[in-house]
Amino acid sequence: MGKIFSPGKLLLTSEYVVLDGALALAVPTQLGQEFFFEETEDGKSLIRWEAYHQNQVWLKTEIDYKNGCILHTNLKEPAEFILKVLMKVAELSEIKFKNGVSYRLKTNLQFPSNFGLGSSSTLMNNLAEWAGTDAYLLSDSTLGGSGYDIAVAKEKNALLFQIKDQTRISNPVSFNPEFSKDLIFIHLNQKQDSREGISLYRSKTKSPTLIDEFSEITEKVLVARNIEEFSFLMVEHERKLSEFLGLQTVKEKFFADCPSFVKSLGAWGGDFVMASRFSGFRDYFLGKGFGTVFSYAELID
Repeated sequence: MGKIFSPGKLLLTSEYVVLDGALALAVPTQLGQEFFFEETEDGKSLIRWEAYHQNQVWLKTEIDYKNGCILHTNLKEPAEFILKVLMKVAELSEIKFKNGVSYRLKTNLQFPSNFGLGSSSTLMNNLAEWAGTDAYLLSDSTLGGSGYDIAVAKEKNALLFQIKDQTRISNPVSFNPEFSKDLIFIHLNQKQDSREGISLYRSKTKSPTLIDEFSEITEKVLVARNIEEFSFLMVEHERKLSEFLGLQTVKEKFFADCPSFVKSLGAWGGDFVMASRFSGFRDYFLGKGFGTVFSYAELID
């Protein structure tokens, strides 16, 4: 079988405001999603789809793509989503789902699905790469969002991402500062619906000044020389976005006595947050009920 891999992602700066043109910094994770494929010229127009989660099968479905219907499945709702996505792939692709060719397709998500590292974006990018089509178009038609997650999956590298005049711009950058050894990531185990956060953000009036302020923070983060500079920028980022959204910061909500900065990554209120090391940090977060803690080197590619 052929194989494609797309890494997961974390958005370090400009969550929400990236939708309105703020410059954002995103990084790939070591874990992502694998996609295996083979085809048979049998004239049957079938797709045999298997989805694995950390090497354990959870979804099996057989699809007749000529007639756009599910023939068999063990889980109806996920299979209907896969059918929708694959029919869109068929619509966009000039090389796949033609002439009755049948396919065996298998995915394996390497990280827990509640980590929020991009289970959908890695799938979209893998399918688009395999089918020779545009991952952004595929994602826009099924998921929406800014597309920074697709950009990371495509580039497989840290990058600066920005939307300008309705055009997505992604520029790979080197982001592995010396102080990365001081950074940690804590999983809150409270999966957020990013659409809810986006809806709240969309309901508020933005100014060009607000967007520029977050772009400036991102630029400063990229050249921060030490953990003190970086920490200051993270605190400033949280403060500005808290004031705009009218929401408590994650530190105010869960970690008021934490001696480090604590910054939300992506949708506020769930998934991962970032902090810096301090004496006894693992015991501190475990004592707060959050025992899943990664170093930068353990999580980021």
